[in-house]
Amino acid sequence: MSKPATVFSGRKFRVERRAVEQGSDHEVVVHPGAAVILPILDDGRVLLIHNHRVAVGQELLELPAGTLDDCEDPAACAARELAEETGYRAGSLRPLTSFFTSPGILTERIHAFLATDLTPGATAHEAGEQIRPVTFTLADALQAIRDGRICDAKTILTLLYYERFICDGGRAA
Repeated sequence: MSKPATVFSGRKFRVERRAVEQGSDHEVVVHPGAAVILPILDDGRVLLIHNHRVAVGQELLELPAGTLDDCEDPAACAARELAEETGYRAGSLRPLTSFFTSPGILTERIHAFLATDLTPGATAHEAGEQIRPVTFTLADALQAIRDGRICDAKTILTLLYYERFICDGGRAA
């Protein structure tokens, strides 16, 4: 196989053309990965954000998340993004799972973390970010998935993973 050719290179990702079997080419979006954070307040409420997403032209209800910097540890990214987007700092940051977002075209792997023992502080939004924090009970967040108010895949997966594999009757295990 030949070396991949870079078709496009942007600030957060690049597109490569890769040769595959039978002489065909495949375009692949090469992404450094990301972290998504499930912040649980001391009273059990889930901290979500309203985030305007340029790619889809609308505000989405989602968990805080962000792209890994070059060679950044996913846990460090999670701690940084939680503070930047919500102002909260986590006393405990626990890995939950990781997953590929769209492996047919994209190398992005998202690392999900549970953040607890939260301390409020100042946010540090990046230029152009339009983010507003909001809290939900876990039951209300799950209902928001059910009724379509939450349609962001990383948020859906992380909340359902937490509810199914971490919680015991609505309480963190």
